[in-house]
Amino acid sequence: MKKIITLIALAVALGVNAQAYKGKGDKKFQVGANIQSGGTGIRVSADFGLGENISYGFTATYLLAADDSYRLENNFFGFPVTVPDAPEFQDRFDAKARFSANLGSVMGLPSAVDVYPGLHVGLRNFGTHLGARYFFSDGFGVFTEAELPIAKYDKNVVGVEAYNNQFVFNIGASFGF
Repeated sequence: MKKIITLIALAVALGVNAQAYKGKGDKKFQVGANIQSGGTGIRVSADFGLGENISYGFTATYLLAADDSYRLENNFFGFPVTVPDAPEFQDRFDAKARFSANLGSVMGLPSAVDVYPGLHVGLRNFGTHLGARYFFSDGFGVFTEAELPIAKYDKNVVGVEAYNNQFVFNIGASFGF
């Protein structure tokens, strides 16, 4: 029992000193799981503080497990047939540049918590994201994000083209530098 109380006190002490977003000069690196319809993968991102509540960053995603899809094509005689559409590297990979408003302090949240809505432009679409971070210490925390495309570059998205071009959920670890 004494060890449990000591661990809880240590966790609380570390949590009090943690800051999810420090403002200008802040640097965060995140790695986690990417979950979307038909595929799961790994996602890495980096965010850099520009001001008290503004940051920019970059993300990259690669789907490790992606379902084959199917598309309709006309055969030799002009009749539509279903053809397997296996995802290739360019279907599995996506990269984005992003801009976020870090609102934890504006919303009056504890310094260990940050909520950050924002916009991103990527290889497949222009979209929005909403994320949250919780830091246990200055160097380690957890994050979660949801991404949604606002405008897709190709209006006729079919088959594997939907990968990284749809609602996406991310969760993982966040590191402060």
